[in-house]
Amino acid sequence: MPESCNSRHFSWLMKSCFPNPQDPTSKPLSPNPIITISIPTATTLSSLSDDLLLECLSRVPSSSLPSVSLVCRRWSLLLHSPSFLYLRRLHHLIHPTIFTLSAPFAASLRLPDGNDANTDGPLWKVASCLPFPVSSLDSLSHARLSAIGSRIYIIGRNEMFCYDVWSGIITSRSSMIHPRKKFATAVLSGKIYVAGGGSRAGAALEEYDPETDTWRVVAHARRRRFGCIGAAVDGVFYVIGGLKIGAALENEVTRAAAAGAEAYVYASTMDLFDVESRAWLRSRAVPGGGCAVAACAVAGYVYILTSHALELSFCRFDARRRGGGAGGSGKGFGEWCKIKSPPLPAQVRLDSTVRFSCVGVENKVVLVQVSGCIDDLLRRSGRNVRGLKEGLVLVYDCISGEWSRGPHLPEVIRRAACVTVEC
Repeated sequence: MPESCNSRHFSWLMKSCFPNPQDPTSKPLSPNPIITISIPTATTLSSLSDDLLLECLSRVPSSSLPSVSLVCRRWSLLLHSPSFLYLRRLHHLIHPTIFTLSAPFAASLRLPDGNDANTDGPLWKVASCLPFPVSSLDSLSHARLSAIGSRIYIIGRNEMFCYDVWSGIITSRSSMIHPRKKFATAVLSGKIYVAGGGSRAGAALEEYDPETDTWRVVAHARRRRFGCIGAAVDGVFYVIGGLKIGAALENEVTRAAAAGAEAYVYASTMDLFDVESRAWLRSRAVPGGGCAVAACAVAGYVYILTSHALELSFCRFDARRRGGGAGGSGKGFGEWCKIKSPPLPAQVRLDSTVRFSCVGVENKVVLVQVSGCIDDLLRRSGRNVRGLKEGLVLVYDCISGEWSRGPHLPEVIRRAACVTVEC
């Protein structure tokens, strides 16, 4: 990839972003008369400041971004900068998209919003043959995905990859300091945080900096968890549910007992880590107990799906520390609210064979059934119910409070990992 661009790239960019005033078929940018700017023929793209170049690049159509990111190293760096994402949001050109990865395929789903002219229902788009050696990963269903801008970080037990959804390029990144499996992960201020994932990882909470490609231990968790879920809101990393490994650091049992076989019990609590102060906040218990099976953050709240002995429940935690309040209701940070459960058969208890992944897309919570079959689960309990096979997608509208069905996962996508990407 070249370091800079030539005049041909500059000419192409200007024609893409600004209409030709002499062309009768082109539409002006505004109803006001167009002011013609004379550009010296000797001007090159390298002579433009980053601010001006960002203004031009931020208006490029999304379909051209894969090509733009490959023009030169400078353009690639600008396209992955926070300023570029800010300008794209300002121009309403950023569309949160759900990505699911299941070797060797990837699928993407964009939910329609109020600005969409196309009224057709959303459909999954499948890309065959992912351009990276996923066979070296233990299993994508057990890997964790974190997205920063247009880049998806695929975090495995002993390795990590970065997949750029614009360019389609994947690169190998540094692996975690402590090997983990079924751990919690979330993104805060452009950095990735991981916690839990087995006794070997201990209580270490790690932070990854994409700029330097380095991991470091920033704190030690109060509880060692396995199979936990991560979420992030307002500078707080939430480590939710899972199996509690052994005792807490406060030593709930004697050291002699802890030295033997570790005790695994379902956890219906979550630990809160303040990233800025590097301090743990007071832990919170999920109302009604149960096992947290899916969770995500949406619009200042943490939404959690829990499985009980005979039912599923859905609740939200007010995680807004800055700005406070809940629309004049007087409720603030730390308040729980039980909301409408997903439309699944009554008296269903999810087990290890059926797994859901939960992602937030603007003001919606999307539950994606990434493995297992609910029909088989009900059949084992003596109930004959059909229509709930693999790949179920349920969408909860946080404004209306109603559930709806989304398009099922494609048949080639099974045992997948999910994440929301801004692209």
